[in-house]
Amino acid sequence: MPDTDTLTEGIDLYNQKKYSDALTFFLALPGLSKEESGDVAYYLGLCYAKLGRYEDALLYLEQVVTGGQSLDRVQQCRFILAVIYTLSGRRRLAGFELNKLLESGYKPASVYASLAYISWEQGELEQCLDYYEKSLALDEKNVTALNGMGYVLADNDRDLTKALSYCKKAVEYSPGSAACLDSLGWVYYKLGLFKDAKKYLEMAEALDKDNMEIAEHIKTVMLEGDR
Repeated sequence: MPDTDTLTEGIDLYNQKKYSDALTFFLALPGLSKEESGDVAYYLGLCYAKLGRYEDALLYLEQVVTGGQSLDRVQQCRFILAVIYTLSGRRRLAGFELNKLLESGYKPASVYASLAYISWEQGELEQCLDYYEKSLALDEKNVTALNGMGYVLADNDRDLTKALSYCKKAVEYSPGSAACLDSLGWVYYKLGLFKDAKKYLEMAEALDKDNMEIAEHIKTVMLEGDR
């Protein structure tokens, strides 16, 4: 049976962001006590998530959620589960996990921002805006909510002045975010300010060259600007 020092070695690998090494380490461990098994499931779930192996991550993260571990761990794993479910199109399951997090009082501003994104993906515009408003009421500097609110307003031609304000704040707080720069560029496009739109969209593309949505936005701006 591994001792505390042995488990710590694997945890150190994870904390050093050596996720593949940490994964190999934890998978190779022999028989474990119940407590140790819970710890290993937690780190296996985190490692798989970091490596983008989401289906494998789900197995272990769900074990943590149902295994009676500490509230902090359960909340963290629920949030990761919600992200994975959203990325894989299982929005109902994502919503379930996020609502469970709200019930437990976990980072409500971030949870509301995530629920807003799910509502947007499902075409529920008013619900989306309501969730973003709730997120910003709790944390006016929440970059995800600022960026999301600005983009959604602009994309639906709703109060472009306010959309610009939200997106400018998002870029101010997170100037290296391709998503925020893309949203700001899109607002400028909607305002008919093609030069500014092109500037920020190209900055976004430089940070995320393979993003198809950014590429489409640039194409749209270039076509409109040439008319």
